[in-house]
Amino acid sequence: MQKLAIQGGNRLNGEVKISGAKNAALPIMCASLLTADDLCLSNLPDMHDVATMAKLLRQMGVKVAAEYQAATLNGAVVDKPEAPYDMVKTMRAAILVLGPLVARFGDARVSLPGGCAIGSRPVDLHIKGLQAMGAEIHIEHGYIHAQAKRLKGAHICFDLVSVTGTENLMMAATLADGITVLENAAREPEVVDLAHCLAAMGAKISGAGSDTITIQGVESLHGASHRVMPDRIESGTFLVAAAATSGHITLTDTRADIFDSVLDKLREAGAQIAVSGNRVSLEMRRRPAAVNLRTAPYPAFPTDMQAQFMALNTIADGSAIVVETIFENRFMHVQELRRLGAQIEVEGNTAVIKGCAQLEGAHIMATDLRASACLVIAGLVAQGETVIDRIYHLDRGYEHIEAKLSALGAQIRRVS
Repeated sequence: MQKLAIQGGNRLNGEVKISGAKNAALPIMCASLLTADDLCLSNLPDMHDVATMAKLLRQMGVKVAAEYQAATLNGAVVDKPEAPYDMVKTMRAAILVLGPLVARFGDARVSLPGGCAIGSRPVDLHIKGLQAMGAEIHIEHGYIHAQAKRLKGAHICFDLVSVTGTENLMMAATLADGITVLENAAREPEVVDLAHCLAAMGAKISGAGSDTITIQGVESLHGASHRVMPDRIESGTFLVAAAATSGHITLTDTRADIFDSVLDKLREAGAQIAVSGNRVSLEMRRRPAAVNLRTAPYPAFPTDMQAQFMALNTIADGSAIVVETIFENRFMHVQELRRLGAQIEVEGNTAVIKGCAQLEGAHIMATDLRASACLVIAGLVAQGETVIDRIYHLDRGYEHIEAKLSALGAQIRRVS
């Protein structure tokens, strides 16, 4: 099993190109199931989850011609509308094939999902929405089996804001008969990016980016070309790493407008930030100040950046309170940070972090995707060597992170 070995103490300096967003790429790849024509995608990130999604689509019959950061997907012949357990268990985003399969083929069999063990992420919102659109759904032997001659437009109000729920039902609604209205919809930029791709394919969608999305169903969709948006979480992760190491870096090929809440917190910590077009620069000239944060759906502070900021707070000046409202089990990185000397107390969904002058390197273990990034940041500032085990989580959501960090001056290497 591979590990990362980090020799802490180096400041990050230089430029880093931001990859395409995993959380945008995965649903957009599933949109290929909605048409028999070619869907040509660019700026795809080279990471494990994208490869897993391509493998799943191929298994269904989609032709995937892939090269670095680009792919052409053709769903003309989908002869196996099923997502098996061995594919879904490692990637919850596989649930996103459910809506497109039912909408276009009238039949889908999708395993109940797995993925990161960060808490309950029920699929009942997807199921209720499809049932409201006329699908018959049965749960049998761990699989969701959905059938419908043709989905019907419906008025659907989500009990909770759900990104994948919004994306699944938005895709399903593009081929439904009539108008579908999604209320309390997710407002994330990745939802907007999917809507842009679907619109390029001929879908009629309005309101993406707001809490009410309206979709007028059409008879069929056609092929299109689409460039995947930049990854706001990767952008935030590199900026936090630079702030923690008192570094000075510039992100290229990114968009500052999609992670304003993260930039605001970095400024609060004392970072100097400059934005120019698709470039964002950060310089940290002093020890970071502790920052309180509370996660919530977009446009508030993202849960996917909570762990990285906790790493920053462990060496900050002062004490910080972090409240996690999205996932009930997303503090598993705390015990690993404590192994490095961090002073953190947790009660329920609240963590109190007292900043210390120095962390010390140790052998630690990643527990989920964003926790992995948190531990990398902690390793970059810790005195001595930090070895991070179970980094397969990291490879699911970051493109060549150790190579990018090395180019910025970090002493980091992959070992077996």
